Amino acid sequence: MTLTGHSLIAGESVPGTGRTTQAINPATGERIDPVFTLVGTAEVERATRAAEEAFRTYRETSPDVRAGFLEAAADRIDAVRDELVARAMLETGLPEARLTGEVGRTTNQLRLFAGVVRQGDFHGVRIDPAQPERTPMPRADLRQRKVPLGPVAVFGASNFPLAFSAAGGDTASALAAGCPVVVKAHNAHPGTGEIVATAVSRAAADAGVHPGVFSLLYGPGAEVGQQLAKDPRITAVGFTGSRGAGLALVEAAASRPVPIPVYAEMSSVNPVFVLPGALAGDVEALAQGFLGSVTGSSGQLCTSPGLLFVPTGDAGDVLVDAVRAAFSAAAGQTMLTPGIHDAWQEGVAALGSQSGVSELVTGETGGTQNAPAPVVFETTAQDFASNDVLSHEIFGAASLIVRYGSPDELPAIAAGMEGQLTVTLQLTDSDHDAARALIPDLERLAGRILVGGWPTGVEVGHAVVHGGPFPATSDSRTTSVGSLAIERFQRPVSYQSFPDALLPEPLRESNPWNLNRRIDGVVKEA
Repeated sequence: MTLTGHSLIAGESVPGTGRTTQAINPATGERIDPVFTLVGTAEVERATRAAEEAFRTYRETSPDVRAGFLEAAADRIDAVRDELVARAMLETGLPEARLTGEVGRTTNQLRLFAGVVRQGDFHGVRIDPAQPERTPMPRADLRQRKVPLGPVAVFGASNFPLAFSAAGGDTASALAAGCPVVVKAHNAHPGTGEIVATAVSRAAADAGVHPGVFSLLYGPGAEVGQQLAKDPRITAVGFTGSRGAGLALVEAAASRPVPIPVYAEMSSVNPVFVLPGALAGDVEALAQGFLGSVTGSSGQLCTSPGLLFVPTGDAGDVLVDAVRAAFSAAAGQTMLTPGIHDAWQEGVAALGSQSGVSELVTGETGGTQNAPAPVVFETTAQDFASNDVLSHEIFGAASLIVRYGSPDELPAIAAGMEGQLTVTLQLTDSDHDAARALIPDLERLAGRILVGGWPTGVEVGHAVVHGGPFPATSDSRTTSVGSLAIERFQRPVSYQSFPDALLPEPLRESNPWNLNRRIDGVVKEA
């Protein structure tokens, strides 16, 4: 398709108001056509008004209509896969295989939520039938379901131009819940956003839903972000990005006359604890797994392991030596933007200047612009515990090895850390007692706990949690990945003594949508 450089509001191409932005190829520094125009206040209000208008009908769509829209969006995106991957490669420097996989993840999420809509448990139907003969007082008929909140603002992420952007998990889960979406596109990959947004808008037309159900805006991040968070028509925010930007949105949403929830994924260093028994296994495989997890996508993944806890002693030294050898041969990969590259350099310099921290190994600089050499530092558990800077996230291919003396030290270390998306245990059967003592602290620390493997790579399914205590996310009760994400954009409503004809379909006696329902506390299958 021919890119217009315009925002897409309720299915219409809308030019901005004068200011512009343009994608930059981070591997070469070259600017990429076209120039994108940025919207102002009026265009943002136009999008939120259209979303509010769409909500009146979209919230009541049948399972087949809503699921059909999500499936049509997935089909439309699949149909432009090659063009989409090619454009995203230019704008992000990410490799073809990674982006091809990300297209698949994006469409799989949409289809997953289409299945959730058709299955229907997300309505959360509970029925307590009337008991007019109950003494000493009769019981009224009470029926409960979850309803969509209303229009949702979604912010595209820099590191996932597809799976966490225009039609990513926040958008898919909000649309599945019955909420129209206004997306603030990430200005680092505007062409990718326009291709996806066009596909979603055409899918809305295919499904016959109100075009205001989806809009995508290009604009100055802080200005448009603040306006969306404060717009009275917006009822929730989905965000993936830096702690500073996330907290600014949280503050803006909380200061409104009617505060709204902000579901912000922000900061995580994803500690990995190597327990002593694991050192008796394949240490080389551990080192290579660590290398791949730290350097994959140039370390620009929210689950990249920024901390590796390794026992002191000869066995731990063997693993550290293996890490040194693995990273010394590793070359840097292109980072997403020059700004992200600069921030990585600042973070590495700050970590390397801390007392008690030494540089273990630095790899090779990559062959493109903005491709710094991966780096690993080393420190002691005592120095780590006494210096908060050592636990700060560095977004990119850098990590810190922390040497500890005994597994008995680990619960206190875990208890003193900030909230995380993930925490990983490398262990064998001989480590079960140590792990058992540590797990209660890990449950308080992170949203996903792994045994074996590495935290990068998030399965999209029904049991996954991609969230965690602050500052990993702004609300630890939720997940931004997986079918449970739909609950972020719903609230419960109870209907008392309603005539059957006035009840919404999920609550009617005839159960026209064939839902599983909890009746008098007992789940009754359709």
